[in-house]
Amino acid sequence: MEIRRFEWQDKVFDTIYFGGGTPSTLPPKDLQKIFDGIYRFFSVSAHTEITLEANPDDLTAKYVKSLKMLPVNRISIGIQSFDDNDLRLLNRRHTYQEAIEAVNRCKEAGLENISIDLMYALPGQTTEKWIKTIEKAIMLDVPHISAYSLTYEEGTKIYKMLNNKETIPIEDDFCEQFYQILTAKLTAAGYVHYEISNFARQSAQPCNIFQFSPESSSGFNFQLSHHNASYWNGTHYLGLGPSAHSYDGKSRSWNISSLSKYIDAMRDNSNDFFESERLDERARYNDFLITRLRTMWGISLEELRREFGKVQENAFLEKSEHLINIKKLKKEGKYVKVSHENFYISDAILRELID
Repeated sequence: MEIRRFEWQDKVFDTIYFGGGTPSTLPPKDLQKIFDGIYRFFSVSAHTEITLEANPDDLTAKYVKSLKMLPVNRISIGIQSFDDNDLRLLNRRHTYQEAIEAVNRCKEAGLENISIDLMYALPGQTTEKWIKTIEKAIMLDVPHISAYSLTYEEGTKIYKMLNNKETIPIEDDFCEQFYQILTAKLTAAGYVHYEISNFARQSAQPCNIFQFSPESSSGFNFQLSHHNASYWNGTHYLGLGPSAHSYDGKSRSWNISSLSKYIDAMRDNSNDFFESERLDERARYNDFLITRLRTMWGISLEELRREFGKVQENAFLEKSEHLINIKKLKKEGKYVKVSHENFYISDAILRELID
């Protein structure tokens, strides 16, 4: 923080996110040290959203009570499934009942701004099991739900099983079926599908992260993740710690992944802890398309023209015309967006649009 504070001295941070790895294994006294540094070196908004990612088994009554003494005001819990066989396959330490108890414990302590993560397309997962997981998630009545298709990360138990041919991935058609079940169930339960993998419950709290189009946001107040929404809206961000990424609108940087080398660089007061790349106009434009089209609001043509000029706006409209005609994209006023029913194939749509 001390090394990088000068790059960000004119910035007021309105979200803070403890994520990657398992920050809930840190004792609250160590989290307090980090907060002391944040408030010492940076300007922080009085209404900052502060999220802590947590495993259910870390959220003991004592730990949750300690969190109440910290500025944390949002919890993101990695539940993944409400089926114990799925959880064993994913090498998770908690049971589905313990996950439910962790959520209820947070609510009882007054930490009610809760997000839970779910995972689908697991080996052996049936649509019936997936529906039961979604229904249990809905019954918990949390403000925010994120759901992701399984990816086989190198070094994980399930990756080894795949390599050893002890399991086979679920076919794409079934993955799409799981996704469509997810969106239908959550939207029927009153959640707003505001980004490909994210759903937020409607509430009385206004949401003002985006320059909304009247057609797609009218009447919607909901508890989205302001931090994640900032990525999709092109907001600048600072990443601290090994492997963390930063973005200042003109360049991207990423810290080295090695913990020991990262610490050595800190001790030596050197700049060998990160790499960076300057973004040219083409990279910035492609990033703009990729991030905006992940959301229910899509691309503001006014913002596109302001950032990249009239020529680029016309080129985008020319490319998108065919996709609009075949209903993969839709144009509403001054916005172009991927319709909800096409969110699952958004990667294929984007490939036709990016330069």
